Amino acid sequence: MRVLVTGAAGFIGSWVSQKLLARGDEVIGLDNFNSFYDPAVKEQNICDVLDSDRDGRFRLVRADLVHDDDTLEGIFTNPDSRPDVICHLAAWAGVRPSIAKPQTYINENILGTTKLLDLAVAHDIKPFVFASSSSVYGARKEVPFRETDAVDDPVSPYAATKKAGELIGYTYHHLYELGFVALRFFTVYGPRQRPEMAIHLFADKIRRNEPITMFGDGTSSRDYTYIDDIVDGVVASVDYACKGACYEIINLGGSETTTLKALIETIEAALKTKAKINQAPDQPGDVPRTFADVGRAHSLLGYSPQVSVDEGIRRFVEWLQSR
Repeated sequence: MRVLVTGAAGFIGSWVSQKLLARGDEVIGLDNFNSFYDPAVKEQNICDVLDSDRDGRFRLVRADLVHDDDTLEGIFTNPDSRPDVICHLAAWAGVRPSIAKPQTYINENILGTTKLLDLAVAHDIKPFVFASSSSVYGARKEVPFRETDAVDDPVSPYAATKKAGELIGYTYHHLYELGFVALRFFTVYGPRQRPEMAIHLFADKIRRNEPITMFGDGTSSRDYTYIDDIVDGVVASVDYACKGACYEIINLGGSETTTLKALIETIEAALKTKAKINQAPDQPGDVPRTFADVGRAHSLLGYSPQVSVDEGIRRFVEWLQSR
């Protein structure tokens, strides 16, 4: 099977690409290497993917979903690169940055997704996996979060663009019988995590004996999900989307919650170093908690998260120190 993975140089995309290659698939990896964070990090991710590609089944395409129409069209018209399935992980991510640059998020996330859906329809590629986000649940208080919950109150432009992607995906499923699977990721972490994300940022500063900023009183909680579990869910979703003209929204999370204060303590324990903490008010767009019900993922995909937060943080710190 040949899979088009967008965002292939990113955190999740690079690991998904490696997992697909390891099981024998071909991967067309698309990425624009934008400057949202240091492109050198993405270059290293791709080096890791290429190092794992023993049989030459990975092809990297440097292109932008929104602007490089000819390059994208060429992927789909060339019989040597035309994918069997699309795994769309590329996006401008992050709640707080989206508040500062809403137009960028709307252009890149909504327009980019729609262009890719148009290409899928034009070239009769039915299976389509879309990376959504737990941020679509907003600031709801009832837990756990279920796919049947109303998600009509996004509290950031990023969340709104992910909700929009789910909606336009349904439209294309309805009109063109695409097999569309939207995956709501819950706070993914692990090796290659973006450097501005909390776990990476905290661990790096604590090990350097630099102060960290804790927003709020430390009682906010998240469903932190280790990258290996997420990758297993994504790859299972690729196979599921290939089975027929489905439309599914599926949570992928660790299905347990950890407070911000406990997270910092876990990082401290892994580093054997005490954090210097500066407390600050809650940030706009932040939500008090996330917590995934993964029953649907288990039923449809056989998904069962394996890595606890304690173990995941230990693995991440080990990776960080090795770099």
